[in-house]
Amino acid sequence: MFNYLVATLRRCRRLFLDLVKIMLPVMLAVKLAEEAGLITQAARGLDPVTQLIGLPLEAGIIWVTTALVGIYGGVAALIGLAGQMQLTEAQLSALCAMMLFAHSLPVEQAIVRRAGASFWLTTLLRAGTGLGYGAAIVAVSRLTGWLDQPANLHHLAAPASQDAGWIDWAIGVAQSFAMIFAIILLLLILLDVLERSGITARITRALEPLLRLSGLDAQVAPVTTVGVLLGLTYGGGLIIEQAREQNIPPRPRFLALAWLSLSHGLIEDTLLMLAMGGNLWIILVGRVLLTLLIVALLAKLLQALSDDQVRRWFAPA
Repeated sequence: MFNYLVATLRRCRRLFLDLVKIMLPVMLAVKLAEEAGLITQAARGLDPVTQLIGLPLEAGIIWVTTALVGIYGGVAALIGLAGQMQLTEAQLSALCAMMLFAHSLPVEQAIVRRAGASFWLTTLLRAGTGLGYGAAIVAVSRLTGWLDQPANLHHLAAPASQDAGWIDWAIGVAQSFAMIFAIILLLLILLDVLERSGITARITRALEPLLRLSGLDAQVAPVTTVGVLLGLTYGGGLIIEQAREQNIPPRPRFLALAWLSLSHGLIEDTLLMLAMGGNLWIILVGRVLLTLLIVALLAKLLQALSDDQVRRWFAPA
C-alpha cells in the first residue's frame, strides 16, 4: 500500500509539473493582460458572441483560451477570472460543456487531420457544437428556472488584481495549485480503481453498441471507444495505425473521428469539469446524446454522397 501511494504521488507530481508548465504562463498572462486592460478590450471583441450565448464577457476569454491552449489552460484562465464573474449554475455548466467540446483545437485537430479527416471541418464542428450547446443550456435555464441559482466560484477564484497586489495574487495562485494537485491525485486513484475493478472495461463494452447506433462501422467502434474514454490523442493514434494497416474507407474513418472530436476523454475530462462545478447531466449525458445525434445525422448525409465526394470534402487521405 505504501509503495502504491509513493508511486501514485510520483506520477501525480510529474503530471502536475507538466500542467504547471501550461497553466502558470496562462495565469500570468491573464494577470498581466488584466493589469494592462487587454482583457477588457478582448472581451469587447467577443461581446456579440457572449451576448448571443448568454454568458458574461469573461467566459468568452476562458473559452477562447481553452480552444487554443487546452483544457488546463482554460482552467487556469477560469481561476484567474473567477473572482470577476457572476454565473448561475447553468451558465457555469454551459461554459464547462463548451470547454469540453472545443479545447486544444490546434493540436487535437492536427491529430484528426493526420488520422484522415478534414482539419477545418472537424474544427468548425467542435466550435459550432460547443457554442450552440452552451446557448441552448442557458436559454433552457432562463425559460424554466433550471439551475438558475448562483454558482459558487469562491473555491476557484484567485485574488482579483484591482483588489490585491502581486503578493496576494501569488498566494491565491499557490492555493489554487494546491487544490489542483489534490484533484489530480484523486483522479489518478479513481482511474486506477476503475481500471483494476474492471469498471473501465465494462464501460468500454457498454459504449460499443452506442457508437454503432450512431452509424459507426464495427471496424472502428473498438478504437473509437478507447478515444471516447481516454482521449482523442489515444483514439486518433489508434485510428492512424489502423487506417494504415487495414485501409479504413473514408466514411467510417470520418464518422469515428467526428465522434472523437466531439466527445473524448469522458472519464478524466468529465471529472475535472465536475470539480470546477459543472452539472453531470449537462457536461456528460447531454454532451454524449448530442454527439450521438450529430454523428447519426452525419452518417445519413454521407450515405447520400459518393465515395469521391466524401473523400474530397470530409476524409482526405
